[in-house]
Amino acid sequence: MYTLFFSPNSCSLASAIALAESGLPYELRRVKFAENEQQSPEYLKINPKGRVPALATEKGVLTENVAILAFIAQAAPEAKLAPLDDPFAFGRMQAFNVYISSTVHVAYAHRKRGYRWADRQESFDDMAAKMPKNLRDCFALIENEYLAGPWVMGENYTVADAYLFTMSDWLAGAGVDIAEFPRVADHYRRMKERPAVQRAFAEHQVA
Repeated sequence: MYTLFFSPNSCSLASAIALAESGLPYELRRVKFAENEQQSPEYLKINPKGRVPALATEKGVLTENVAILAFIAQAAPEAKLAPLDDPFAFGRMQAFNVYISSTVHVAYAHRKRGYRWADRQESFDDMAAKMPKNLRDCFALIENEYLAGPWVMGENYTVADAYLFTMSDWLAGAGVDIAEFPRVADHYRRMKERPAVQRAFAEHQVA
């Protein structure tokens, strides 16, 4: 049994979707950010970073979506959630996931997490104002270069699709119309039709 520590409306949705697709046995444990539970001594023993997701396995805890997604794909090879028999294709998938983690998510974080990079309110305001353009630039690159279609990697669905869906779901709240990116919008629509995505999305909204 795997345990995924999550918070609603967070990037941990990507790992929740991958678990739902995988067929692996798992449970979800909510970390209550509103109560600062992520900084509690109990949770910091699980993830010293004080963030989600964290995946507890029989061998220990994994953190970071990129690592967790790759682990899930390899732990459930029969689900075919990654090109495990092609090292180059697997590397391409990982490159996409790292781009989501290190660039797209960071661009979004400038909306409300400016305190991670600066101390003055004017700096926070400037970063928040620039955020929509940065996100548009990121999604333009995904739309035109990285979304092979119909899935991120082409014909085969992978854990990268769960990660893209998670970021796409944040666009409206960031003031960016997903319709600006027709291929991404189509991907988002098809993802919402997948039973595992519906299950994970519902589970992830638990109050």
